Amino acid sequence: MNLPKALLLFAALLFSRLVNAQAWGGGADDNKVSFGFSFQYLNQNYKIVKKPDWRTPFYDAEINRNITDSLTSITSRSSPGFTVGFITRYRLSENLEVRTTPALVFADRELNYTYKTPSQNANRQVQSTTVEIPLLLKLRSDKIGNVRAYLVGGAKYSMEVSKGQVDENEAPLQRKIRNNRGFASYEAGFGFDIYFEYFKMSPEIKVGNSFGNVLIAENTPFSNPISKLFLHSIMFSLHFE
Repeated sequence: MNLPKALLLFAALLFSRLVNAQAWGGGADDNKVSFGFSFQYLNQNYKIVKKPDWRTPFYDAEINRNITDSLTSITSRSSPGFTVGFITRYRLSENLEVRTTPALVFADRELNYTYKTPSQNANRQVQSTTVEIPLLLKLRSDKIGNVRAYLVGGAKYSMEVSKGQVDENEAPLQRKIRNNRGFASYEAGFGFDIYFEYFKMSPEIKVGNSFGNVLIAENTPFSNPISKLFLHSIMFSLHFE
């Protein structure tokens, strides 16, 4: 038997055991209010809205000349990150609950600049450590054996733990891209509640997008060509209750 068939067989056997076994889940659903913790892997990148004249070389008034060539592209590559957080859940009905999962997020974001002169090409990272406080609604299916499917969606507010200081004496080409310290986003996704004897585990996939522009506009070579930045996230979570 080759490896893909063996993995499919293993998955089928595991799902069959989960559906047919009688697990309690540690009473995670029995109370109106319950708690837990979560781990999350995420990928983030920017949706970039450029200014009409974004290709224009950057002119440095202090030295009275252009310090970059014409831009040919600005892109954002997906960058990984992770979060750790806690869960507070309130059951509204058998199939509907409201929940919040405050988390500490460690993630970097990246912007890539390509110029007409290749030697000027540059990558700029936006280093970020944020606290996120989401408020989500979770709509669950009826329980089938030891599994429930669910949809989840809502909004969250993100706040930078520390805001970097601006060095006014730093050369323009060394300046960093900066984001707003606080911003709101929406999230939507789906997952499964899987019940074991003493706990409930919920693998979940969500997508999120910032409601508004997260860019701090500054007259620097890397900020000036951009009109707006919107943060896009794809998140895979494991919740334990």
